[in-house]
Amino acid sequence: MGTLLEDLRYGLRMLRKNPGFTAIALLTLALGIGANTAVFSIVNGVLLNSLPFPGPDKLVVLFGSKPNFKEGSISYPNFLDWQRENHAFTSIAAYRPDSFSLTGANEAEQVRGEMVSADFFSILGVKPVIGRMFTSEEDHLGAGRVVLVSSGFWKRKLASAPDILGRRVVLDGEGYTIIGVIPASFHLLLPNFRDNNELYVPIGQWNYPDFRDRSHALGMKAIGRLKPGVSPAQARADMDSVTQSLAAAFPQADAGEGATLAPLKQKMIGDIEPFLLVLLAAVCFVLLIACVNVANLLLARSTSRTREFAIRAALGAGRGRVVRQLLTESILLAIGGASLGLLLAAWGTKAALAVLPVALPRADEVGIDTHVLIFTGVVSILAGVLFGLAPALKTARSNLQETLKEGGRGTSGAHQRVQGVFVVVEMAMALVLLIGAGLMIRSLMRLWSVNPGFDRHNVLTFGVALPPSASPAAARSSFRQLHDKLASVPGIQAVSLSGGAIPMLGDDEELFWVEGQPKPSTDKDMNWTLRYTVEPGYFEAMTIPLKRGRFLTSQDNEHSPLVAVIDESFAGKYFGRQDPIGKHINIKGIDTPLEIVGVVGHVKQFGLDTDDKETLHAQLYCPFMQIADKDLHQTATGVDVVLRSDEANRATLESIRNAITTINGQQFIYDVRTFDEIISKSLAAQRFSMILLGAFAALALLLASVGIYGVISYVVGQRTHEIGIRMALGAQRLHILRLILGRGGILALAGVGLGLASALGLTRLMASLLYGIRATDPLTFAGVAILLTLVALAACYIPARRATRVDPMVALRYE
Repeated sequence: MGTLLEDLRYGLRMLRKNPGFTAIALLTLALGIGANTAVFSIVNGVLLNSLPFPGPDKLVVLFGSKPNFKEGSISYPNFLDWQRENHAFTSIAAYRPDSFSLTGANEAEQVRGEMVSADFFSILGVKPVIGRMFTSEEDHLGAGRVVLVSSGFWKRKLASAPDILGRRVVLDGEGYTIIGVIPASFHLLLPNFRDNNELYVPIGQWNYPDFRDRSHALGMKAIGRLKPGVSPAQARADMDSVTQSLAAAFPQADAGEGATLAPLKQKMIGDIEPFLLVLLAAVCFVLLIACVNVANLLLARSTSRTREFAIRAALGAGRGRVVRQLLTESILLAIGGASLGLLLAAWGTKAALAVLPVALPRADEVGIDTHVLIFTGVVSILAGVLFGLAPALKTARSNLQETLKEGGRGTSGAHQRVQGVFVVVEMAMALVLLIGAGLMIRSLMRLWSVNPGFDRHNVLTFGVALPPSASPAAARSSFRQLHDKLASVPGIQAVSLSGGAIPMLGDDEELFWVEGQPKPSTDKDMNWTLRYTVEPGYFEAMTIPLKRGRFLTSQDNEHSPLVAVIDESFAGKYFGRQDPIGKHINIKGIDTPLEIVGVVGHVKQFGLDTDDKETLHAQLYCPFMQIADKDLHQTATGVDVVLRSDEANRATLESIRNAITTINGQQFIYDVRTFDEIISKSLAAQRFSMILLGAFAALALLLASVGIYGVISYVVGQRTHEIGIRMALGAQRLHILRLILGRGGILALAGVGLGLASALGLTRLMASLLYGIRATDPLTFAGVAILLTLVALAACYIPARRATRVDPMVALRYE
């Protein structure tokens, strides 16, 4: 222990004695270790930490398995049967998103909410801050209207009043009694569950007519907790048995209907795992490059200390003692770098999450915790040993007699070879990172250039909350009044109300069959289409092109025959080369066939990177005014609007708000978004990956450039005597420049060659993250290789130019 303390004290003195070297080494290590700590904190928070619920491994998400996709919605009657007949779950709960018009509390507004069944929060082990959860008696039609509010709503709207229980709030014109407050720590990232919900109501109280129709699945999903000892595989088998029994009992609605089960954690983190693992590998490369740079610094520094260690050896110090001293100094550097790196990681993680928080699931759980501190400590020690071992062993093997001679430089050639190998390795790793970043940049550029099927510029979409209407006729009258008021706002070019799907925001799926073909006996045999319920101005607002026939018109209303416009994918798939104009299709639940009057271009409903061959892509447009009377009750309380304006700015938005409130003080707009913002948000994950990979690649390029600069500078210093002789014998400055640049060029080209070979294999791991280009894209590989070579040569030029200015007389007296 005493010897170790001596080594520590001596190491600290040596680091203080060389402040320039120490500062550069600490900064280099801080960047490498800090980047690794930041990314590991993300991996730890998103992938490694268990979910903040009791027994998280027992939590499962359930979907209805449809003929065309595996993770569809569940009809409410099927959900009740699943609850009753399964043997694998302690309980199953349903959930469905909704929004409510909040009135009577200062200014009217739209609040996000979720319909949930009574067991929902007990399954997750969530306890209310105050009050209680729903009871099974409250989860059915006719029960008293009750609501749970979030902590955010409690604070924002009710000033965290302790007497909140029993208060009433007015939602969609109905009074609800507050019975409890959900804690602020509750977060659940699932399909159809929004993380910013403010209200929760019992789903069994929803009185929408089709909700209790077994053949209608209206966006409802479920979550369940497995019984002790039941595995996911056993639960799947049990649910298969349940759904097969239902299909036999209700063949018209449930034939082909199944259940898909997925672990809750898997659904919460989504598809982010491959990218995070690629990112972790990338920052490991950055750390290795940082270690190589510090090792090169230590090798260069060890040249000036060879006499010191030779003298210590002559006085009796063994090689092991010398190695231990040097490793102690390198570990001290690593610990110092780790301390600075933790500060950089804390700042860098917050900055990364602030740039694109929506791209990362469980972002609120990312931070510096015990696991991250242990990881940083282990990485620091390993880094210290890694970059300290080569210089220590090299110094320990030095020739004692040669070193003690005046001017002896027997180790310089060996040092140069080791440093050269280090530079080649770090250049190769930098090239791999740059190629990865280049692929992500090119992929994002390809995505931005994809035609979504409409002109996204200057298009606004928002919701309008409306007071309840007394009758279908009154509802249609209020819709027409709203349309006319919006159309009269200066700068509005086209406007459409919408009650169905909106590109990249929400979808509305319907079963259909083509008239003239036998009616399918079961839902399984029917086809699926996306349905957009729009006004005639929708196609102008979105600039969707007409391919054949006509657009919808104002004459397509509640008094005229039912019509529809289909997209070219629908026409090609179900009509082939036949002209679909004048043909009819039947929509399940609508007694009268719809006549096809037009064909329009296809819209990328599910995102720019959607592969239409694997996604539901037949699209159907129905007139808004032909919505069935029974469906108007749900639509009349809130409707979506899509409009095109001369310029989507704040002044236009204020004019829209004023126009709507002049109709009725209880009307207001909410969820205002431009389609530029919608598409940008859809690409958030790709941008997040591009930014981080780009940042690490730039850091790797900087460190590699510094590394090759340091090696060439060291070479120039070691060869000053030789350069002086060459110049004294007549060598021109151009020859000297070519000599030094040639040395750097050889190292750069060797690194580029090794990096290209490595990248060909490693970039295949990120193929799933790319769009429109291959993981071995030759343009990216060639461009990055040329860039890195030029940067390396530029880094070599400074010491090479200094070499050309060596005074021969001074150089001949060197050492």
